[in-house]
Amino acid sequence: MDVLDRAEHYLHLHGRLIDRLRFEALFRGGSRTRVLDALRCYQNADGGFGHALEPDLRGPSSQPEPVEVAFWILDQLDAFDSPMVPAACDYLASVTTPDGGVPFVLPSVREAPHAPWWEPDDDPPGHLIPTASLAALLHKHGISHPWLAPATDFCWSQIAALQETTPYVARAVVPFLEHVPDRRRAEAEFARVREAVLATVTFDPHAEGDAHFPLDFAPEPLRLPLFSQDVLDAHLDPLLA
Repeated sequence: MDVLDRAEHYLHLHGRLIDRLRFEALFRGGSRTRVLDALRCYQNADGGFGHALEPDLRGPSSQPEPVEVAFWILDQLDAFDSPMVPAACDYLASVTTPDGGVPFVLPSVREAPHAPWWEPDDDPPGHLIPTASLAALLHKHGISHPWLAPATDFCWSQIAALQETTPYVARAVVPFLEHVPDRRRAEAEFARVREAVLATVTFDPHAEGDAHFPLDFAPEPLRLPLFSQDVLDAHLDPLLA
C-alpha cells in the first residue's frame, strides 16, 4: 500500500466528509465543487465559519480561527473567487478590534464545548493568530476588501515588536511575510525575526508531543530562506515512511 493509499485508508476510518472530499479533489481527480459545497455548510449567515470546522471549537457560532481554516481549504483549491471569501471578510470586519486585528477567540466560545486553551478575555485584543494568516492568504490571492489594509498595518506593528515568540505565532508570521506585497519590508523583518522563528521549530523528525516541524511552517516551497532543502528532505522522508 503506497503512501496515498495509506492516507486514504486513514481518512476513511477517521476523516470528516469535507476532509475526504479534499483528499479526493487533490489526489484522486475528484470534484472541487463538492468540497466547496461541503465548506459552505460551515459558514454562518454572518459570513463567519463555525460548526467545528476548527475541531477544537465544537459550537455553531462564528469565530475568527475557523475562518482561517476555511481560507486554507480555499487556498488548496485555488478557489478564492468563491463568494464565501467576501462574506467572511465582512464577518472579520465586524469583529475587528480598534487596532485592526481580530481576536484569537471571542467570548461567544463559552456558549459551547471547546478545548480548554481557547479561553478568551471578556474584551479580547487583536492577535497575530489568526490575523496574520488571514491577511497572508488574502494578499496571496490578490483579494481587495476594506478589512485587509488595517489588518496588514496591525500585523506590521505586532511583528515589529516581536522578540521571542511561540510556534503558533511564528506559524502565522511566516505566511504573512511570505505573501505581503511590500517585499522589501517583509524581507527586512524576516531577517530580524528568523532566529526567533527557528527557535520554535522542532528539528528532530521523530520527536513526539507538542512539536512543530519544518513542514508545519513550510508545507509548500517558500521564497523566504527559512529552511534548507536538506532540512526539508529530512522531514519529508519520515512523513512518507
